[in-house]
Amino acid sequence: MALTPNSPNADNSMQALKQYGSYIVTATLLALAAYFGWTYWQDNHARVDTVAADSYADIQRLNEEVSLSSQNPDLEAEAQAALEQSRTQLSSDIDTLVSTHGESVYAWQALMIKARHEVDNDDFAAATETFKKALAIDLGDAGLEAITRLRYAKTLLATGDTDAALAEAKNDMPSSFEASQQELLGDIYLAQDNKESAVKSYNNAWELLRSRQETRAVLALKMESLGTVPEPIEDQASLIQESNAAVQLPVAADSAEAPTAEVTQ
Repeated sequence: MALTPNSPNADNSMQALKQYGSYIVTATLLALAAYFGWTYWQDNHARVDTVAADSYADIQRLNEEVSLSSQNPDLEAEAQAALEQSRTQLSSDIDTLVSTHGESVYAWQALMIKARHEVDNDDFAAATETFKKALAIDLGDAGLEAITRLRYAKTLLATGDTDAALAEAKNDMPSSFEASQQELLGDIYLAQDNKESAVKSYNNAWELLRSRQETRAVLALKMESLGTVPEPIEDQASLIQESNAAVQLPVAADSAEAPTAEVTQ
């Protein structure tokens, strides 16, 4: 039954409404503000990601054009001028993306593109600054950080700053990057004329590669140049072929094909 001014509990109800009404209204407004704020953040965040993605897509297209043109050694003067203009535009577009969406993965990818072009042009000083910017982006991904740090250390080594390169290369990295890390450490130690440490790091890298049946011809050459002969590593394809051959041998044991199979192994 509805309360009226003459109802026995009317005064108590009105008093309660006066006392708690403002809190109820405030709580309701806060709930609405939180809801609409979250909705706005989702819409705005999605919009920002879309803008960053579109900008990066444009950068990627221009990068492909520049990379393709750069492979042609016989460009005429007009084409060469157009290529330089495209390079300038690419660098400018990357800087714009980084300045507007500097904490996004698109900014990181764009900086990787910029650094690669700088390295290709032997501008290692500029590349170190670019990698430093990329390293400052916190993407919460240890793998991306390891990629950036290894490339940063390599450019530091290329500039001759072996101490800084060593400091960067010694940082903790995921296990999947340890072989590359050890190989780079070997390169740095070798640049510092520390042959003993270089050999040790190269051997560490080779053993890590062995554990996953992966071989690197360049690393083997580095080891051989220091007087170390690396033990051959069977790649996974060879292991699979051997496994298949082992399964088939009993079937072919009584046939004329058996010796052939043995020789193939």
